[in-house]
Amino acid sequence: MPFIPHTELDVQEMLETIGVSSIEDLFDEIPAQLRAGELKKVPDALSEMEMMRRMRERAAQDEGALCFIGAGAYEHHIPAAVWDVATRGEFMTAYTPYQAEASQGTLQLIYEYQSMMASLMAMDVSNASLYDGASGLAEAVLMAVRANRKSKSRKILVPGAVHPMYRSALASIVESQNIELVEVPWSDAQGTTGLDALSAFEGQDITAVVIAQPNFFGQLEDVNALTDWAHQQKALAIALVNPMAMAVLEAPGNWGENGADIAVGDGQPLGVPMASGGPYYGFMCCTNAIVRQMPGRLIGRTVDLDGKPGYALTLQAREQHIRRSKATSNICTNQGLAVTASTIYMSLVGPDGLANVAGQSYKNTQALVELLCSIDGVERQYSGHSFHECVIKLPAKASLVLEKLAEREILGGFDLGRVDASLENAMLVCVTETKSDADLALYQSALIDVLKEIQG
Repeated sequence: MPFIPHTELDVQEMLETIGVSSIEDLFDEIPAQLRAGELKKVPDALSEMEMMRRMRERAAQDEGALCFIGAGAYEHHIPAAVWDVATRGEFMTAYTPYQAEASQGTLQLIYEYQSMMASLMAMDVSNASLYDGASGLAEAVLMAVRANRKSKSRKILVPGAVHPMYRSALASIVESQNIELVEVPWSDAQGTTGLDALSAFEGQDITAVVIAQPNFFGQLEDVNALTDWAHQQKALAIALVNPMAMAVLEAPGNWGENGADIAVGDGQPLGVPMASGGPYYGFMCCTNAIVRQMPGRLIGRTVDLDGKPGYALTLQAREQHIRRSKATSNICTNQGLAVTASTIYMSLVGPDGLANVAGQSYKNTQALVELLCSIDGVERQYSGHSFHECVIKLPAKASLVLEKLAEREILGGFDLGRVDASLENAMLVCVTETKSDADLALYQSALIDVLKEIQG
């Protein structure tokens, strides 16, 4: 889609129309100390030809290598039909496809998406998406503060085993709104959040507890115990989950005695390519009891006077045109298109197909971990169960090992020393259904060579 900027003449005519002489005068209400001035790190503009060449070069850097990174973005096979359908003109439009007033087709698609996500999470309702998983978590925390009116503390317990980038985005969005985020340490042995770590908060006024499944290290938390603990403290339970994992693990709506109150995460594993980091979308589900605090909009199915089915905007309690001062929503056109792809993906593969993908990913991960841990000096960092990611402890710095693997066109994992200095010899490895036995054997062979090279 070409971008056509305004000409100098266009700009001058608009400025004259509103009665100012320059762009600087247009923004004179912004204090000088808040203006960024010249953006020295932003490169000069490129021509269309130069830009296309630059993008092709960048895209080529993502090709050809075996990827085992994960850490929030997951390589799954996407049937060709998914994006062939999603990019049809009816779906891929310059008009924001998340606008629920657009057409019956858009309304039905969102309705089908919401129905499938609510079923996958075993929750009552789903909205039509958020910006991404990290900002979705922030929206879930804001929602919990609004919904749990008996809690006055605005205190949220966030395990340290939650994705560090999610925690960073969460802090950026909610800490300025007088919400206190308290980090709960993880177990050095299992890499999970135990009840013993939460015991220090028993009896306190806690607004909500975030529970990740799997957590950032790929480890499976005892979600039933954590959810019940949260409810015993009169706090809401916010489930932060990988939607693909929910095809084989217990869904948030079934956690503990009463289920989680909010389920949130990133929808990228469901038919959205990694695409160098986006666009992705966040999903959110909740119980009926707190649905009016949910951001975004809900689509319902009805019938007209002739009994024919139709779809209609049913609830949008937090949208800007309903409650401007209380609105909270962060979706846009890209997220609408990604949701379209996920809806097509889920309808094509079905519940059994999702379970097959998740099961094969788990099986491949266990196979790779076994191969890697057969190498002298390599072992699992944590005990307990994991899904399709696992922390591997190395006899050398992970950053150096990963650099050497990359030279062999293997993107071997995520260097955990980037987020915690005590884990500089550990890497997070992810395997999905896209990897074959030959791929796993190649990785093992390459790691043996790399460790020999490093250790002399």
